[in-house]
Amino acid sequence: MAKKLRKMLGDVNAPGAVALRELIDTQSKATICAWCIGYAQSRILPIFERHCSGDERPRGALSAARGYLAGELRFPAVKDAILRGCHAAARELNENPAAQAAARACGQGSAVVHTLSHALGLYFYGAAALAYDRLGTGASDAEYAAVAEEVCADLTAALRAVAIEDEPNPAKIKWGC
Repeated sequence: MAKKLRKMLGDVNAPGAVALRELIDTQSKATICAWCIGYAQSRILPIFERHCSGDERPRGALSAARGYLAGELRFPAVKDAILRGCHAAARELNENPAAQAAARACGQGSAVVHTLSHALGLYFYGAAALAYDRLGTGASDAEYAAVAEEVCADLTAALRAVAIEDEPNPAKIKWGC
């Protein structure tokens, strides 16, 4: 019997994940949203598009989230792009774990405009997308964990690059973890 793949990779209690949450907690909603959307678009979306060229739904969700932040769209349009677009694409991809996880990661990256704790979803699904894209579906748990740690470190470095030191208006996030 084949090993059941996890839809998400990473450990919420790992030191890197705890440090990432602590850094996120120091930033404003605007900074967190820009970071998540930018990360998903530059590092995760290409994985999806390699596997599903021509499917614009994850790109559309990220674009809608940007439009919402710019005041060009109302939230129902963003929600529709995320749920009926991005997450619908993911539900169709059970046979392609890398693309499925990438679609979910893009959905989570877009959903931060509504709930900032979705930033961790970007980490967990993004780690799965990168791991399944790079290693396939037959790697060991240790190999997958190493990729998850790499993604967490990369997310942290990306946030540090745009973080505002001594942010005067940090977001108040209820993590629930």
